[in-house]
Amino acid sequence: MEKKDQIQLFEDKRVRTAWDEEKEEWYFSVVDVVAVLTDSVDPNAYWRKLKQRLKEEGNETVTDCHGLKMTAADGKQRMTDVADTQQLLRIIQSIPSPKAEPFKLWLAEVGRERIEETIDPELTIERALETYLKKGYTREWINQRLQAIQVRKELTDEWDARGVQKGVEYAILTDEISRAWSGMTTRQYKNLKGLKKENLRDNMSTTEIILNMLAETSTKDISKKERPEGFGQSVEVARRGGRVAGIARKALEEETGEPVITAQNAAQLNQVVTDMIEGIVSEQEGEEPRPPEVHH
Repeated sequence: MEKKDQIQLFEDKRVRTAWDEEKEEWYFSVVDVVAVLTDSVDPNAYWRKLKQRLKEEGNETVTDCHGLKMTAADGKQRMTDVADTQQLLRIIQSIPSPKAEPFKLWLAEVGRERIEETIDPELTIERALETYLKKGYTREWINQRLQAIQVRKELTDEWDARGVQKGVEYAILTDEISRAWSGMTTRQYKNLKGLKKENLRDNMSTTEIILNMLAETSTKDISKKERPEGFGQSVEVARRGGRVAGIARKALEEETGEPVITAQNAAQLNQVVTDMIEGIVSEQEGEEPRPPEVHH
């Protein structure tokens, strides 16, 4: 099952969710839903008691619930009971709460947005644009990031056509591309930037994103030309595509005398931009610009 672990918000409270692409179904953390509806100081204990009562009543809903690894508050992946929309609605009916009806409407809205995005992918881009703007990214960066999403989709479509399997094989090929142009695997790259579960591309500079796009689109173009059969033959294609961007990186570094790859993550990169903008505004308003902050 291809799952995308995400956080949805209901009245500013977090609800962990996972989207199953194969089944086209949302799964919700039952404990998080219990916390929202009951305001219990110990939602885990509340759910254990409710689960036991429902089992004793012969309710099949809790029997059908299964566990998924989701990101806990401490950032670690932990097993938690999840339910699909139908199962969750039946559980909600067993919880006396004035928030039940608004939560049902929220569930319907979450499902409606995902269905709309499946029908019209442009909505996904529009919502991503809005999210990145709220996080403080520049429009230049956002434009490159959205283009990178499209490039990645074209590459994975090509891998799928060549018989490459989603999951581990995608990850290995991505590492080969990354190593060929940046000298690091994805994990090593994330370690350099001090990242854990965060998305690496969301923490790249504009130049890093552009070079990563060049590596991935070169891999796609070479694959279309060479037509490799399966994962094994696609490994060398991935290396060749990554080397194209690696050559470009080295050429740029020779011209500028500066390394392309930065250890700065999104928070640090965005603060640099904020400092620059504030300095320009201060100069325009006749004020003494403050020196940029140093971030370690």
